[in-house]
Amino acid sequence: MPDAVLSSLPSPADRVLSNRTALVTGASSGIGWESARLLAEHGATVIVHASTAAEGEEAVERLVAAGAERSQLLTFSADFTRLAAVSVLAATVARTVPALDLLVNNAAVMAPERCTLTDDGNEVSLQVNFLAAHLLTRHLQGPLAAAWDARVVNVSSSLHRTAAMNWTDPHRVKKYSRVAAYAQSQLALTMATRDMAPEGTGTTAVSLNPGLCDTALLPLYGRVGAPPAEGAAAVVRLCLPGTALVNGAYYDGGEIAQTAQAVHEERSRRRLAKLADQLVASA
Repeated sequence: MPDAVLSSLPSPADRVLSNRTALVTGASSGIGWESARLLAEHGATVIVHASTAAEGEEAVERLVAAGAERSQLLTFSADFTRLAAVSVLAATVARTVPALDLLVNNAAVMAPERCTLTDDGNEVSLQVNFLAAHLLTRHLQGPLAAAWDARVVNVSSSLHRTAAMNWTDPHRVKKYSRVAAYAQSQLALTMATRDMAPEGTGTTAVSLNPGLCDTALLPLYGRVGAPPAEGAAAVVRLCLPGTALVNGAYYDGGEIAQTAQAVHEERSRRRLAKLADQLVASA
């Protein structure tokens, strides 16, 4: 891990996240698992989300083996290809913790070679990478507001800058490209970030590019990636109380970075919010 990334994090011995609770989605592997590990090192109670109960339990066992205290870890499962499962996850979290200090929306999948729709009728990468985060964050506004200074960190991608929203065919059924579908899902997540922290709630929401890491998404980029721990360090840096954040901003390398123009267009963000609400209405 580069010295610059390491130096951005305080020593785990400082336990700066003690008495704080974090939910990390997609925490059974890759950047999500490493983020859960680092958050626990810094003292947080971490809710480890995985697609299945078995994956969640296995992730917790590996976290304990890596030095986390079992008492710091909770695990809940939800298959994000089913929007109803996202709603159940949110309800379970809300019943379990009175306040949620940190929400890391990290869960993501590659768009398949062929256009694939979920049972909810949505293109799978759009649903897992964006709609699930949209729905989960909306349902968790109560616990986030209860923490008052909560943070929402959306793990996005630099590919969002290459994307355009296909408003007339958001599932890209008529003309499908896996790269375009994936990039669109990341653009949507980045565009929606500011609205995930309603004014007056005390919540701050940001998105970031964790860098090119050796995770299950790497084949989409087709290059060599850094260890997932490097991407996780970038994520966790934005979770630390000593890191000042600008609501709605997009970070890359610890600094605010350029985004796609649509992220700044209020009309486009309102249009996306309306579309997202329509697509998750059945959940």
